[in-house]
Amino acid sequence: MYSKVKACILQGLDGYTIEVETDLSKGMPQFNIVGLADIAIKESKERVRTAINNSGYNFPISRITINLAPASLKKDGSQIDLAIAVSILEANKVIKKKITEDTLFLGELFLDGRINNISGALPMVISMRNQGFKKFIVPAGNKNECAVIPDIDIIPVDNLKMVVEYLNEEIEINPYMIEFDNSKEAILDMDYSDMKGQNALKRALEISAAGFHNLLMIGPPGSGKTMAAKRLPSILPELDFEESIEVTKIYSVTGLLKDNELIKFRPFRSPHHTASGVSLIGGGRIPKPGEISLAHKGVLFLDEMPEFSKNVLEVLRQPLEDKTVTISRANATLTYPADFILIGGMNPCPCGNLSNPLKECKCSERSINNYLNKMSSPLLDRIDIHIEVSPVKYKDLDSKVAEEKSETIKQRVIKAREIQKKRFEDVNINSNSQINDKDIKKYCVLDKECEEIMKLAFEKYKFSARTYNKLLKVARTIADIDNSRDIEREHILESIRYKTIDKKYW
Repeated sequence: MYSKVKACILQGLDGYTIEVETDLSKGMPQFNIVGLADIAIKESKERVRTAINNSGYNFPISRITINLAPASLKKDGSQIDLAIAVSILEANKVIKKKITEDTLFLGELFLDGRINNISGALPMVISMRNQGFKKFIVPAGNKNECAVIPDIDIIPVDNLKMVVEYLNEEIEINPYMIEFDNSKEAILDMDYSDMKGQNALKRALEISAAGFHNLLMIGPPGSGKTMAAKRLPSILPELDFEESIEVTKIYSVTGLLKDNELIKFRPFRSPHHTASGVSLIGGGRIPKPGEISLAHKGVLFLDEMPEFSKNVLEVLRQPLEDKTVTISRANATLTYPADFILIGGMNPCPCGNLSNPLKECKCSERSINNYLNKMSSPLLDRIDIHIEVSPVKYKDLDSKVAEEKSETIKQRVIKAREIQKKRFEDVNINSNSQINDKDIKKYCVLDKECEEIMKLAFEKYKFSARTYNKLLKVARTIADIDNSRDIEREHILESIRYKTIDKKYW
């Protein structure tokens, strides 16, 4: 007796169809799984056997061979449990109705027949939908993350018995569907109105949010760098549907999806400076996304950047440029998205008081140089905005004047983003920071006065070609915030000012 049902495995964020074939034949009772399965799948023999028995069905006493095709593709993960159990029950005539070719089964089995949640359900469903599958039998705990995908039927199930009765048409389970709604704003207890003074820093962060530009803050301890960075999500626009799906796929793969619901707000990741390169970039025996991918479409905040290992910081260079990260291992080469805003914070010296007018720096010149040299020129070159942060003055702290709220800043950011969306509606660009070098002249047109200013700055500060392009992109964003069609003199001058601070230290 023969049966075949469909399941799925993940490699990175891409799903691949697995045909679970079952053959029941005469002979000494055996249960064999072939097809390049990993330990988790091989162990499914005992989970499946016990789950079938405890669900009230007879496990066939015969020679059972399970083939996972294609045999050349390495399979891992416990999400194939349900497909194996269904295939056995169909071959044993417990499931009497024909299972359609466009039906896919996902789920891990408990010994009592309950179906456990799985990691990576959303990317599997999206990949299989693109391959023509229409019906997905998924764990009930994964229904919320999967049900926003249109044109498919998500059938949530709690246990194996429920699956059998549904397939035999003994019970009816209506497809589960929810509408995507990002109108509900994130509940944030941090607002820029909490920050006294530091208007220049707030301005720089507004530009960063509006154009998705990387930013580095340099200043003494207690000047408000961390406080400002943690409030950046409060001025970022909400994720749209496509962005939400991209972010949720990553969190689904890593098992970090809270309540198995779609992520609607931009992530904010702040790894400690003891983080390794693998935790930041991703990797492992079975490569998983790292912090830079978990920050996709959101913010990666690296506080005390020179305290990170220099090797760890250097691995950021390629993702900052390409917006993706490729992880190569002996058994797989996977690519994950990594389109994030990098916000860095650092002191100007080991003691932090080199630029502090209120305290004396006691560091030697050698220790200062060693500290600053952890930030290499190629890395600094990839950070669009550099700003020096001074200690907050007492008159600002004692001021009774109300500071501007995050919501007010956010509305300016949204308007600037809408201008960019309209500008790039015919190309694959989402923000000014993504403008290709070949399109710089098209989108960042300068008049003669601005060209002369750029020429003088380029020669005086010895900017690189990459820095030149980033200056134009930042100037374009500043013009968008001012709702200006053209890049004007003040926009260029402000942009240049954000790339000359580092000349004071490096």
